[in-house]
Amino acid sequence: MTPLVAIAVLAAAITHASWNAIAHAIKDQLLSFTLISGGGALLGAVIACFVPLPAAEAWPYLVVSAVLHVAYMALLMRSFTLGDFGQMYPIARGTAPLVVTVLAAVFVGERPDGWATAGVAVACAGLVGVALWGIRGSQARPHWPAITAALATGLAIAGYTTVDGVGVRASGTSLGYIAWLMILEGLAVPAYTLCRRRGHLAAQLKPFAARGLLGAALSVAAYGLVLWAQTKAPLAPIAALRESSIIVGAAIGSVFFKERFGAPRIAAAGLMVIGIGLMLHTS
Repeated sequence: MTPLVAIAVLAAAITHASWNAIAHAIKDQLLSFTLISGGGALLGAVIACFVPLPAAEAWPYLVVSAVLHVAYMALLMRSFTLGDFGQMYPIARGTAPLVVTVLAAVFVGERPDGWATAGVAVACAGLVGVALWGIRGSQARPHWPAITAALATGLAIAGYTTVDGVGVRASGTSLGYIAWLMILEGLAVPAYTLCRRRGHLAAQLKPFAARGLLGAALSVAAYGLVLWAQTKAPLAPIAALRESSIIVGAAIGSVFFKERFGAPRIAAAGLMVIGIGLMLHTS
């Protein structure tokens, strides 16, 4: 992984944590994800007017990825409704890299070398620590329905990351791929919300429109950077490095949502940085 690719993935991590925080801050999660998904579809439509269509070979991957993204949105809404941002976000994001490493090895034929394997393992250990040490340090019992939703969200992330890693390489245009992915996935949640809340939807959306559209722009930027990176480097290290967003998410949870962080999570974050360094050693 070159330094430029690493910088792009780190920028994606920051923007991803930011749009997730915006989504969590809007208490009505259905309205929140309606704005972010719908805004993403609109941005995708604009981008699609100026870039080539993805190659025919990429369209099956686009369709499967859109389905997985809709499942991811539904599970993410569920986890944010049930749990704290500073805990749900790390669990969801920390699950994905390990699963992507396995899927990329089995289905894409990417066998990580020793440094990359060690880096992914160490980084994921740190990511899990960021999440689970928060549980152990709390007086409350773990909320297993919330944790289960977050783990399922991580599996969905791993699924679409692997599918898109193959699809964007087949597409011939990373911008065209992200544009049409945003269009396909972005219509499902608004359509569902329209069916559920017709008649009052516009009035309900108006107070949150600016924040929701900002979240949509950050979402498109975050995943666009990741898709570009996936055309330049193996999937597993990108997936692990992308999850440095957990540090940003935990910091946002502590500062803006007043959620507990603590010294153990800081130590786990340091472990993750070591893992990232091991992954970058391969470049």
